[in-house]
Amino acid sequence: MAGFGHTTVIRRVLERRAEKAPTEEGTTATVAVMVRVLPPPKALLVFSDAMLREHIERHVTPDVLDAEYLSDENEALQRLSTEFSPVVLTDSLEFIRRLRSRATARAPFVVYVAELDEAGERETGLSAGADECVGRRTTDRELVARIASARRIAELESALRITLEENRQLSATDELTRTASRRFFGKHFPREVERAARYGRALSLILCDIDHFKRINDTHGHPAGDEVLRHFGERLKLGLRHGVDWVARIGGEEFAIVTPESGYEAALEVARKLRMVVAQTSFKIGNRSLPVTASFGVCGIDRVPAGERRLAERMLKIADEALYRSKGSGRDRVTATHLNLRSSPLAPRAEPAQPAPPRAVPAPSAPVPSAPARPARAPSTPVRTAAQRSPDDEREDDVAQREPTRVMRVRRS
Repeated sequence: MAGFGHTTVIRRVLERRAEKAPTEEGTTATVAVMVRVLPPPKALLVFSDAMLREHIERHVTPDVLDAEYLSDENEALQRLSTEFSPVVLTDSLEFIRRLRSRATARAPFVVYVAELDEAGERETGLSAGADECVGRRTTDRELVARIASARRIAELESALRITLEENRQLSATDELTRTASRRFFGKHFPREVERAARYGRALSLILCDIDHFKRINDTHGHPAGDEVLRHFGERLKLGLRHGVDWVARIGGEEFAIVTPESGYEAALEVARKLRMVVAQTSFKIGNRSLPVTASFGVCGIDRVPAGERRLAERMLKIADEALYRSKGSGRDRVTATHLNLRSSPLAPRAEPAQPAPPRAVPAPSAPVPSAPARPARAPSTPVRTAAQRSPDDEREDDVAQREPTRVMRVRRS
């Protein structure tokens, strides 16, 4: 029965195409174009009867099917294992049974050429797994029509497979930048949070936004803006761990970078490096060099606990608020928020300004050490005064609130 599933679906699609509903005219036209430009489907013709084979050969021309002829059934099965043929014509019921008994990802459309054009013969062929039956003594006109029907079904199946694969890629990949899409981010970032919570691992989220992107579009045109977006996505990916970190375009010029197994300090360092990668070298657009900068907002968690509700949404809001601060502080900088979830989530408080401690992050299970002459302090990195910042940090505001006091969504230029 496994061989009948895809045939039933294809037949129903063909029936719906025949209805030609007005609301589906655009889709029908698109499918017609896809079918027209496809090459003739590959076909495997397996016949033990030499005279019947010669008869079929006369009606299967290269413009109808890209046919290959075999007489040995074992060789034919081996060929189908290495190279799929969407159409199979045969006079062997045993070959059809063996073909249908195999577990394969795709099933070919099988036409059984029966000895007699009788109801009993057709029933036997269909029971063995054939999709279509035709008698060997049928008229040439009917034989050609049966072969053409098999070709149409194979072409439509190929068009549907191509469309499904392209839709899958489009839903997961941003077509312009070749980064992950907004839909992919919305689906898989919560899964990253769940995974980190399951194993008690670190996780961070970085949001970044190209500075003055509207000015680039207005001054140099939208094609130049598209080129900037392409190059920007490429630079972001070059600064990440292959196969671990990933980046998604979640807005016009806004991107999200997910860094699994990376806590606050590691994510802050990644954001700093990415800011430099973007700003240090101008973007080559045609024969012009455009200076481009970006602002970054970071939300880092050193250990994601289990049981936190809506944490993915919360991290996104915190990183967005940090990005907003970077924009409001002059752009081309990094603002980072250390989200500590080991204490009660209902008691957020800002970290008071104190001298900066060493950059070592304590193990998640170990208590934060405190100096004997100083009261115990929260584990987040403190805000440093201007005198305590290094020259490199003058462009990067390290915000150490446990979480933003308010979330603002603004339109950025």
